[in-house]
Amino acid sequence: MSIPSIIVERLSKTFGQHAVLRDIDFEIHPGEMVALIGPSGSGKSTLLRHLIGLTRSDRHGGRVRLQGREVQVGGRLARATRPERCRTGYIFQQFNLVGRLSVLTNVLVGRLGSMPRGRALLGRFSEEERAMARRALARVGIEALADQRANTLSGGQMQRVAIARVLMQDANVILADEPIASLDPRSAQEVMQILARINEEDGRTVVITLHQVEVARRFCRRAIALKDGRLYFDGPIEALTDARLTALYENAGLDELKTRTPSIDLTAPVGALG
Repeated sequence: MSIPSIIVERLSKTFGQHAVLRDIDFEIHPGEMVALIGPSGSGKSTLLRHLIGLTRSDRHGGRVRLQGREVQVGGRLARATRPERCRTGYIFQQFNLVGRLSVLTNVLVGRLGSMPRGRALLGRFSEEERAMARRALARVGIEALADQRANTLSGGQMQRVAIARVLMQDANVILADEPIASLDPRSAQEVMQILARINEEDGRTVVITLHQVEVARRFCRRAIALKDGRLYFDGPIEALTDARLTALYENAGLDELKTRTPSIDLTAPVGALG
């Protein structure tokens, strides 16, 4: 049996007197595409940030392992080498691109952690690395925009650049924090199709926080649901019934679920990009 890509054991996080995460336990195996869902304030984004070490757990708040290495134990972050850090990619809702730089340069940034320090500091990329970046852009459908400034792009195009940057990083695990929350329905569908195709074709593990449950049902084979900071559901997406969803969102009200679900064409083939 393969080593789990992600192991979370009794993870807890408290801000002041408010418990955001409470004794969370789960494992995610290589090649899975997992939706992390739950009402606003349930702890989804906080959990994702713990997985990559952007947030520390409570002092006695459990353990996180990624791809066989410790990320944190009991609120203490473990040291990681540059290659180890590169093995996990993080996609933010707000893209985190450098607007004045070209699309190609923003993608090349994903290679900095794998380069010799001298070249990385000077930003000197080889022709092979530039070709690799163009291939990544081709995979997300925007190779023609390589020389355009990033701040001239639409939101959907910016998110594609962010995905290409993770491909350039050659990450085995991709963590995506609400990557379609600020996108229009068409762009949201295209971004989800790209992530699903990368998961299927490359076998990369993908964990993605989503408010849109119907999108999770369409693109993910497994769901982990949080409610009030606790693990509410963990299982195959088909077991996430309407009754379970009603209970999951009962305090927030189903209006939250409806208003946060874009009109994505769920009948379109997963591999079809508009």
